[in-house]
Amino acid sequence: MEIRVLRYFLTVAREESITKAADVLHITQPTLSRQLAQMEEDMGVKLFDRATRKIILTNEGLLLRRRAEEILALVDKTEQELTEQEDTVEGTVSLGCGDLGAVQLLPKLFQSFHERYPAVTFELYTATADHVCEQMERGLIDVGLLLEPINMEKYDFIRLNQKENWVVVMPADSPLAQKQSITPADLKDLPLILPRRLSVQSELASWFGDDFDKLHVLFTSNLPTNSFVMVQHKLAYAIIIQGSTSMADQEKIVCRPLNPALTASSVLAWRRQQPFGLAASKFIEHIRKTFLHLV
Repeated sequence: MEIRVLRYFLTVAREESITKAADVLHITQPTLSRQLAQMEEDMGVKLFDRATRKIILTNEGLLLRRRAEEILALVDKTEQELTEQEDTVEGTVSLGCGDLGAVQLLPKLFQSFHERYPAVTFELYTATADHVCEQMERGLIDVGLLLEPINMEKYDFIRLNQKENWVVVMPADSPLAQKQSITPADLKDLPLILPRRLSVQSELASWFGDDFDKLHVLFTSNLPTNSFVMVQHKLAYAIIIQGSTSMADQEKIVCRPLNPALTASSVLAWRRQQPFGLAASKFIEHIRKTFLHLV
């Protein structure tokens, strides 16, 4: 499977038209059609449904599209890293993070690095720690800002001093909003939104104690943005990290800390013994110099 043909395939998938894709690629329509037909023959699967006016991907085509996007992203990143030179550090550093309070530490880190290496740009990727780690395993993300608990055996990391506090988010007119803090008993019979990460649910299970298996969990959510919408419409109460509440409409929803308090730590991490490009290597070195004296 050639990289060039994978790019052809993705262009057709995006444009949903052989004719439009051929124009974008600056090749003839018959040439593009032959390349795609040869790809299908070589793989022994049908990638496109050509029976409609638009080109539609089959299930096999959808799988290939997802994998092709990952493959080409890694190819592009590798080519960029191989062409970087020490005297003029260029390239892109990719960083994945969740909606955490510790994100507030990143702007100064980026600014001080950019002042030294102005040709380097950054790619920010927002996801849960589990998904960021998956992307780091594939070489698509260089550094992750991760909420613990997480298995750190494969990573070098710096644990940040800033603690992340777990809170309950609720409508501003909820009776619970009158309380200074929220206990497990307060939530026992209420519809809840819990984090999707199983390791985080284990932490909450310890906080709830024996009542955890009796909870009314209406939703699980990987990131808090959609949870805020559900809370605002009074469908449920969400248990989230306080650092993410800055995105919420403070007039319509409020947050209250858990009692007893439940906190978590976060880490800046990167794959151990991973070959990085020059820009990413310089950025990791910058992280060490910036944060090591603080931990």
